[in-house]
Amino acid sequence: MKNQFQDAAGTDAHALRPRRLGIDTYQEPVVYLREDSHVCKSEGFESQSRVELRWDDKHMVATLNVVTPRGFGALAADEVGLSEAAWRISGGCGSGTVHLAHPAPVESFAQVRAKIFGHAFSTEALRDIVADIRAGHYSTVEMASFLTACAGGSMGISETVALTRAMVAEGTRLRWPQQRILDKHCIGGIPGNRTTLIVVPIVAALGLTIPKTSSRAITSPSGTADTMETLAPVALDVASMRKVVEAEGGCIIWGGSVNLSPVDDILIRVERPLDLDSEAQMIASVISKKVAAGSTYALIDIPVGPTAKIRSEAAANALAAHLVEVGRTLGLDVEVAITDGTQPVGRGIGPALEARDVLAVLRNEPQAPADLRERALDLAGRILEHAGGAAPGHGTALARAVLDDGRAWRKFQAIALAQGGLREPVVARQYHVIEADAAGTVARIDNRRLARIAKLAGAPRAPGAGVDLLAAVGSCVQARQPLYAVHAESPGELAYALDYARRQAGVIEMAPT
Repeated sequence: MKNQFQDAAGTDAHALRPRRLGIDTYQEPVVYLREDSHVCKSEGFESQSRVELRWDDKHMVATLNVVTPRGFGALAADEVGLSEAAWRISGGCGSGTVHLAHPAPVESFAQVRAKIFGHAFSTEALRDIVADIRAGHYSTVEMASFLTACAGGSMGISETVALTRAMVAEGTRLRWPQQRILDKHCIGGIPGNRTTLIVVPIVAALGLTIPKTSSRAITSPSGTADTMETLAPVALDVASMRKVVEAEGGCIIWGGSVNLSPVDDILIRVERPLDLDSEAQMIASVISKKVAAGSTYALIDIPVGPTAKIRSEAAANALAAHLVEVGRTLGLDVEVAITDGTQPVGRGIGPALEARDVLAVLRNEPQAPADLRERALDLAGRILEHAGGAAPGHGTALARAVLDDGRAWRKFQAIALAQGGLREPVVARQYHVIEADAAGTVARIDNRRLARIAKLAGAPRAPGAGVDLLAAVGSCVQARQPLYAVHAESPGELAYALDYARRQAGVIEMAPT
């Protein structure tokens, strides 16, 4: 009996040979066909079409790019080219014969269209949307539409709860033998706020359990996972993560490697170029990962400032209330700390520069950033008091003692070793110092534009790139005194970042003395 792809003569006319093209499309599977391919003609495929690849008993949905024979001669007419992401997902397409077909319509996208026109998401709609995103049925454009539909305060609390539940359901959910599992998170918005790498070893050094899963950067020059990766491996699987936590009481790993909320990691890929981080998505991202990680308690840091992600006390209080409510609904005890977000924390902005600051604090070095140290101690103290490790009002003092006597540093070393080994961060050698034009007092620092400079310099893609802040708000500086230094891996990236910096008035705003 001939199969659905065989012609009257029994020839498999639609069979294509897969070829790995080595094209980096990040996490999105992309395939390539020549425009004169018989499959391209017979199926009516056009560039940017969604196509379903079938091989053996497996399948994958990908985005199609159509190439000309003259412009892409390496690809034969009977071949389908696969990007690195597509090749990785397909495992090389098994036996080596691939068929392409039109995928089934994504019915859940009708609910996204309805939301755009003002209709609320139902629980069922969000469950279907999230499941389709997880299965790879949504294109990048469709995911961008979904994210946009959720932005601008359009999601009610019931929708946010439903979205969070749906995201938890699509990933792994960890269980721990301990009754109390602690966690900590910062919503971001100010550069350099790497307190997690200090809080975790302080808490774990006192015998408490804090298995910390962290994100890579979305819109910032570095995520916690990016910073930790300059010091130790973070891409651990579940079994390896459990071994670290069993041995040391804590870990600091990339959440994407343990599949805790895979849809969030998919959406982050789209959020990053959009520079979009809506409240509902933020809440669903944070709470889904904490619930999936098996946490029973999470302290969430919300920095507030005129150029932070959250710009007013009122907005912070509203977000805090929503975080607490969504957490409670999903069985997570959430405490919120509203902190100062008027300027970066520490000196470094970018993975290696931030890691340098963390090590200085843990090692009790004299030049360690005092603001990073004190913020980490405050947050650690709150966790200790909640967990019963310290009496009310005495948590910060206990945290300080653990840091001062070296227990936190020894615990961090042990955690890093358990994760695969501790290494020193390497800062990019190319750098340029921005100096003050005149004497004065630093009145204001623009977090967003300073972070932008760090990203243009290459962070977080280049771990050693970023910005080294050399003057804080309130400090008095003289003419020609350094304000900040820009680090980059190449002269071209350095020049690119500096060109932007020089065109921006008020990155660091001075007041006359």
